[in-house]
Amino acid sequence: MLAPYLIGIAVLIVIPALVTFALAVFEYDLIRSPRFAGLENFRELAGDDVFRTSVRNSLMFILFAVPLRLLGALGLALLLHQRYRGVGAYRTAAYLPTVVPDVAYALLWLWIFNPLYGPLNLALEAIGGPTPRWLTDPRDAQWAVIIMSLFQIGEGFVVALATRQGLPRELYELAAIEDARPWYVFGRVTLPLMAPTLLLLMFRDTIFSFQANFVPALIVTDGGPPPYATTYLPLFVYQNAFEYLRYGYAAAATLVMFGVTALIVYAQWRIVKRWRHAFVV
Repeated sequence: MLAPYLIGIAVLIVIPALVTFALAVFEYDLIRSPRFAGLENFRELAGDDVFRTSVRNSLMFILFAVPLRLLGALGLALLLHQRYRGVGAYRTAAYLPTVVPDVAYALLWLWIFNPLYGPLNLALEAIGGPTPRWLTDPRDAQWAVIIMSLFQIGEGFVVALATRQGLPRELYELAAIEDARPWYVFGRVTLPLMAPTLLLLMFRDTIFSFQANFVPALIVTDGGPPPYATTYLPLFVYQNAFEYLRYGYAAAATLVMFGVTALIVYAQWRIVKRWRHAFVV
């Protein structure tokens, strides 16, 4: 019974991972025979300014996108966990952007961010607000990619909602009897009980965020505006592999991306472990 899953893991995960490890030490362009390069690809990455820029952009994206996405999922879960008229429609609306195909989603935001006739800038202009240059200014373009990611939080929302609905009602009844304020109940009851789930969502979102910016950066901003303002690690790998046909170099960059992801998750785990020990004490 496990055979279909084991075959799927082997074909879709294990074999591609082994091929990536092998390609990282070769120079290969699909035309000439592979040439063993050793650590040459990694040494070139160390001196590649575009690669360093893509690493910095990816880390900045994670720094802002992950906490904002987590807060958004938690906020929606707390807002929509109670049963009232129309709540099902609101929950569906919160989850809907997550199931929209990435390309269609990116094309929709390409229209929204249009500086001339995009609805976002037209609405900001109508209320007298600033009108950012979403597609031409480097800093605005980075925030555009972050904003796009904030609406695709359906999976985190569903997990947070299920966690909130599973909390014991007796604790909230006792808090109501004690006339506890909502913020006190949230800080002393809701947040501590939901913390393990939220931490898992943070770990998952950190890993996911290294890949979530690929389609927006490719379709909406095309890695720009110059100089490489929205060139993230997945886009850097894609360009070197499929545009420049440098498969060995792209494989080496992929391994670095996996390594950076593992280090970030490990650092988060260490911080959480220290927090748990302090909390227990």
